[in-house]
Amino acid sequence: MAAVTSVSFSAISQSSSDRRAFCTVARNLGFEGSRFRSSFSCHYVGVRSSNSTSHVPPTVADTKLNFLKAYKRPIPSIYNTVLQELIVQQHLMKYKKTFRYDPVFGLGFVTVFDQLMEGYPSDEDREAIFQAYIKALEEDPEQYRIDAKKLEEWARAQTPSSLVDFSSREGEIEGTLKDIAERVASGNFSYSRFFAVGLFRLLELSNASEPTVLEKLCSALNINKRSVDRDLDVYRGLLSKLVQARELLKEYVDREKKKQEERAESQKASETVTKCLGEPQFVGQ
Repeated sequence: MAAVTSVSFSAISQSSSDRRAFCTVARNLGFEGSRFRSSFSCHYVGVRSSNSTSHVPPTVADTKLNFLKAYKRPIPSIYNTVLQELIVQQHLMKYKKTFRYDPVFGLGFVTVFDQLMEGYPSDEDREAIFQAYIKALEEDPEQYRIDAKKLEEWARAQTPSSLVDFSSREGEIEGTLKDIAERVASGNFSYSRFFAVGLFRLLELSNASEPTVLEKLCSALNINKRSVDRDLDVYRGLLSKLVQARELLKEYVDREKKKQEERAESQKASETVTKCLGEPQFVGQ
């Protein structure tokens, strides 16, 4: 197992084509990319998120440093590039005036993270990276996982009609969705692609395949459906690219593993020959 992990890390770090594919995924899931960063920068200093405990928010560099302190093991560059892009974007999002964490956002992030990190050489390391990532943003990784699980379980128990009719019922998840709808209506809501992915996951788990279901859900939440449609189109395309990137990555890792095994066998054979030649030879008289 250790040998396979070693090969995987080496291969991932060197596979430039796979790295480009994953970087494309990161940029497209990175909300508004460089345009977002440039438009946000003039408003950044002094802005607090609703759940920030300090008057002046940490800088992007602070957040990235927190991540590096929390997870000190090397991360293959193909994954690390994606994570660095996402953590910068999520940092900037968090400190927007209207941002407030909600479980749908949490579900969206967990979905994206798990799909991006699928195939990581170590399941234990993958979860440790998740923990470090969320803690670097001064948030609770357990809350993300718990909220995602609750929403997934709730969605599996829904029908398409009950999903969009949440406002007429009582319950924890229903209350969460009502609160989101109220905040959107009052202009105190920060929409993101993570939120759109969270909605997509709810639709997926409730087997709501009809386009009208999404339209009704967006209407019930007071969300602009055109934004959701656009972001979900991007997301669906990225899922396909992720599959292709992982297939390329697996092929590369398999090749490198085979090469490593062949080199090890060759070295072993060479050492055997050397050992035999180095032994004393006795010639009978």
